Amino acid sequence: MEFFTLNDGNKIPAVGFGTFQIPADGSTYKAVKKALELGIRHIDTAAAYFNEAEVGQAVKDSGIKRDDVWITSKLWLQDYKYAEAQKGIDISLKKLGTDYVDMYLLHQPYGEVTEAWGALEDAKKAGKIRSIGVSNMTPKLWQQYVSQFSTMPAVNQVEFNPFFQQKELRELLAPHDVKIEAWAPLGQGNSSLLTHPEIVKLAAKYGKDAGQVILRFEYQEGIITFPKSIHESRIKSNKEIFDFALMEAEMDVLRALDTNQGIHDPDRPGVKEMLLGAFDVHAND
Repeated sequence: MEFFTLNDGNKIPAVGFGTFQIPADGSTYKAVKKALELGIRHIDTAAAYFNEAEVGQAVKDSGIKRDDVWITSKLWLQDYKYAEAQKGIDISLKKLGTDYVDMYLLHQPYGEVTEAWGALEDAKKAGKIRSIGVSNMTPKLWQQYVSQFSTMPAVNQVEFNPFFQQKELRELLAPHDVKIEAWAPLGQGNSSLLTHPEIVKLAAKYGKDAGQVILRFEYQEGIITFPKSIHESRIKSNKEIFDFALMEAEMDVLRALDTNQGIHDPDRPGVKEMLLGAFDVHAND
């Protein structure tokens, strides 16, 4: 596995495993356990995924040393007030069954963002979190909030794939060495992406599948990815992207696929209100 070095000095596995929308009915446990068996060492979860406990149990039962597995989780909006954020972090740690989490993010950029960020900063100082970051921040939201932060986020986890390459955002983050983490790195199974002629051509050339070409492109662009799958063959293939490299001309071809259009627009009117009242992450605590 290859690593990226974050702006706080911590090294994060370049490819991980996402658990969004995997149910907490044993499915998350099985998928994470299998991912770890196959060599994945980076697991991404969130309070709002309702599966932190299964992630934590799978890591524990894997027999792999805790320090060798990178775990990311995220704070939900209802816990953004400072005191609630402190409690939310502790609840995540309890569910994950660990004394610390490798990375903790603000899941959405709305509400009491600066209070929540202060709680993450203090939890990092206390050793409960190694790296802190944000998620779903557009250039507009980044400029609105990050100027108020005492420390720079290590990552911004946003939608990213060859059809939506976040070029404006990347230009904004680059001077601060803030890494982008890609959710939907394969376009959430977008068939027009996975069957695009340029991608299919490169897959044939290198003896890879379309998903591997896309993930390799993202790796070479400096993007951290954590594709999600419950299928063993796909989990395995998603990490097998380090035995080939795309040429610069091929990278340019894939860069040209950018449409600057994603499936989620955090700036769209109504999104903030919808997410603020979406659900109660502590309903079953």
